[in-house]
Amino acid sequence: MKKRTYHNPVGVSRYTGLLLVSPFIAGFLVFTLYPFITSFLLGLTDYDGIHQPEYIGLGNYRYMLEDDGIHSAVSATLVYMLILVPLKLIVSLLAAVVLNNRIKGIGVYRTLFYIPSILGSNLAIVIMWQFLFTSGGLVNQLISAAGLPDVSWYGSGIHSMMMIVLLRLWEFGSAMILFLNALRDIPCEYYEAARVDGCGGVRCFFRITLPLLRNVIFLNLVLQTISAMQEFNAPYMITGGGPMRSTYTIGMLIYNEMFRYHDAGYANAVSWLLFAIVTVTVLIIYRVTRRSREEYI
Repeated sequence: MKKRTYHNPVGVSRYTGLLLVSPFIAGFLVFTLYPFITSFLLGLTDYDGIHQPEYIGLGNYRYMLEDDGIHSAVSATLVYMLILVPLKLIVSLLAAVVLNNRIKGIGVYRTLFYIPSILGSNLAIVIMWQFLFTSGGLVNQLISAAGLPDVSWYGSGIHSMMMIVLLRLWEFGSAMILFLNALRDIPCEYYEAARVDGCGGVRCFFRITLPLLRNVIFLNLVLQTISAMQEFNAPYMITGGGPMRSTYTIGMLIYNEMFRYHDAGYANAVSWLLFAIVTVTVLIIYRVTRRSREEYI
């Protein structure tokens, strides 16, 4: 019986493929799996990052039940997520619909709309944002010009939260790109047939566009929810978590516990709490939207 030889474009060895993916496997083991397991184990210890970890079992998790800091952090994170994510989806979808039109120079407009997502919350943007929302900043000047009273952006919890939300809302480019790609995949014949039947633009949007975008809306919803619940940069650099911890997110609490209070064990335990909250939230979104998405598969 003739022995079969495995052939592939890069060699004859059956281990060639494994060799090619070995850098990814090594990176996954060293930079993902090992930190993942180590974080869980450290969450079961009392560890300051210097001395030998002391095993305390579920002590860190029991302390969370009594820690006012974790309660306010979870509350602020959930409020931030519930405000930001719907607004970001609406703005990014409307921008994608507008930028889906075939007009002269549309590529330039798409680039301009995407630039804020590239800039992110870097130092220059933070300084600009702080200048805009100070007591005598441009935003309050515009409010005064409209005959309305000035807003104390740093003195009110809801106003500070909205300041952070507006910064992230301004960075809607990544969600917009996903919507824009999905819109370009919708056949033009659907809209032409609808117009023949007398459907206007608004009705076409709700009867054709939205139903065909349900899976992309779900994807953006999940991605933006995960991103919002991991928020750290914007509140840390702009409000410092204040006032009265109204913008003190879970990400800030993990950072402070790890680097300011040197309680690595508790910080890792809180990280696993965040992981659990994100997982449960995504599962809820999946179950709630499952039936509506399957109707249009």
